[in-house]
Amino acid sequence: MSKLSLDRILQSQGFGTRKYCRELIEDGEVSIAGEVVRQYKQAIETDGLRFHIFDEEWEYREHLYIVLNKPANFECSRKPSHHPGVLTLLPEQFSWRDVQPVGRLDHDTTGMLLMSDDGPFIHSQSSPKRHIPKVYVATTADPVTAELVNALLAGVQLHDEPAPLAALLCRQLDTNSIEIILEQGKYHQVKRMLAAAGNHCSFLRRTAIGQLTLDSLELEEGEWCYLTPEQLALLVPHSLP
Repeated sequence: MSKLSLDRILQSQGFGTRKYCRELIEDGEVSIAGEVVRQYKQAIETDGLRFHIFDEEWEYREHLYIVLNKPANFECSRKPSHHPGVLTLLPEQFSWRDVQPVGRLDHDTTGMLLMSDDGPFIHSQSSPKRHIPKVYVATTADPVTAELVNALLAGVQLHDEPAPLAALLCRQLDTNSIEIILEQGKYHQVKRMLAAAGNHCSFLRRTAIGQLTLDSLELEEGEWCYLTPEQLALLVPHSLP
């Protein structure tokens, strides 16, 4: 339980500078429980706080934990160079809160992307020491063969890697599609492993992280949602089938 002045609350939630937040309050643009609040110094309990700005409701969140169903042709960068950044798919105030992707997906890779403004969370989710499996579905240029699946399971040697990298699990889905589970998170890993195994990745989608699946979130491409505590608890290593 903690109290903050209303201007500090709005600033912490990404609505702008303290000065701008004070102007919003004094102009009558902020209401709590249906009542307009014009005193920016007023101390407000943050626990469970909901407020309206410009008639849009927001919930106070100390940190943001969200998942985006990333479309193709968006870059996982705060300073994109060739395509729009994934932050353009989120509310503008998330940028003020320094929300950033947890790891990266290539611009042409789609699927589950975690994003947060919690530094320790980002570090722990990105750390290879945690061995968090990530599930991908890859469409291949050439038909999938048993030899390809076996090579990915046994390990393939990539350029600049000291040892072969192997999939935790790999199975053929159809003629030109496989599901592959990795935990290393190397640069372009799925695409490079497929190339090293003698095939080529023409389309790639991440479908799960830990025990949290994209299907369970029911997000269309480009849509995002806040993660609940129960969903966050699924972002952990687990035993593979």
